[in-house]
Amino acid sequence: MTGNDYVISAGGVRSPRILYGTAWKKTQTEALVIKAIRAGFRGIDTACQPKHYHEAGVGAGVAACLDERLDRADLYLQTKFTPVPGHAPNQIPYDPTARLAVQVAQSFQASLRNLQTTYLDCLVLHSPLPDAAQTAETWQSMEILVDSGGARQLGISNCYDMADLESLYRSARIKPAVVQNRFYAATRYDREIRAFCRQHGIVYQSFWTLTANPHLLTHDMLKMLASQYGRTPEQVLFRYLTQECVVPLTGAQSDIHLREDLEIFDFALTAKERAAVTALL
Repeated sequence: MTGNDYVISAGGVRSPRILYGTAWKKTQTEALVIKAIRAGFRGIDTACQPKHYHEAGVGAGVAACLDERLDRADLYLQTKFTPVPGHAPNQIPYDPTARLAVQVAQSFQASLRNLQTTYLDCLVLHSPLPDAAQTAETWQSMEILVDSGGARQLGISNCYDMADLESLYRSARIKPAVVQNRFYAATRYDREIRAFCRQHGIVYQSFWTLTANPHLLTHDMLKMLASQYGRTPEQVLFRYLTQECVVPLTGAQSDIHLREDLEIFDFALTAKERAAVTALL
């Protein structure tokens, strides 16, 4: 990836404009992470949530790719602290009866072991907790990890209520630098939240970007643009989003799809074309 393919958050951390997502890859995780990095991906998203992620597989894949040509500092590694309700009862990587601060610390240490690293480029709260006080308490525990140098920045995921995001932003000593949400019609594509992110230098990351939007990928507008640029509708949607300050996650598994995802930076939509796609959202 080139310098133009990265974005810098308000926290000063540089991350790629497209990330490789590792959810639901199970025993294939290590091999797919190796394949993604060798294809050119430099940003990896995972979670300390055994129910949906094989975080140790991500770490093994990363370790297999590090050599004299690729250093840990060349990669952006992002993982998540998942509150108790997000786990399978027999797969919680910390003591669920402990205080929230202990849960965060134990999960963080598990992530460092799994990922075979001494620091995280971003630690994401996987979802808001049942009430604002619990969310704030958890966030304060995550802030301590930034203070100690264990995490370079913080983020929040699955945060679809504008009031929740504003409350967290107001109360946080270390402001959220990332918001990662499902990108789909049910939330009106997070228009308000994305505007808030742009205003405050927060990197908005999208997941389920393709899976949740088959109606967009088959729309005549995207098919026309794909034909015009000699691309796929998926590439057009990803490129549109990157030009709209969105960092999409991709879970591609084939060599051709990994290559196509990285090739989105080889073309650019015009302002008029972007406006036409925006009208579909």
